Amino acid sequence: MCYCGSETEAQVCCLPFIEGRKHPESAQQLMRSRYSAYCLKDTGYIHNTYAQSMRAENSEASIRAFAEQVTFIGLEIIQCSESTDYHFVEFKAMYLDGDVCVTMHERSRFLKEAGLWRYLDGELYPCPEKKISRNDPCPCQSGKKFKKCHG
Repeated sequence: MCYCGSETEAQVCCLPFIEGRKHPESAQQLMRSRYSAYCLKDTGYIHNTYAQSMRAENSEASIRAFAEQVTFIGLEIIQCSESTDYHFVEFKAMYLDGDVCVTMHERSRFLKEAGLWRYLDGELYPCPEKKISRNDPCPCQSGKKFKKCHG
């Protein structure tokens, strides 16, 4: 199954975008593929799918440092919407930073540049972080204890 939680095989879901064989046809497809790229630590794809105006302040090195520090474990799409100029995807992405489970709740803003969807920026909502003990259930919902799964 694909990392993005679509319940579709990755080879027909996000990988064709990440590998450059296809281009996302919607902001949601781009958002899902960027999440999957974080799971795969494909920082080139993440960097290249930023809007041109945002690439300089989001270096591939800083993206790589974050991607290598954390482990993404789940994605929930909450809502997709659009305005005249932008499309929006609200989501929650869960990741582990050591033994801390972090939920990143964001309303992302996307636009088209040269006919391709690009991530512009996002509004983050505060979420509490949760320290995970070795014997707690793993937050990835595998049914295993944290120490036997992602711990």
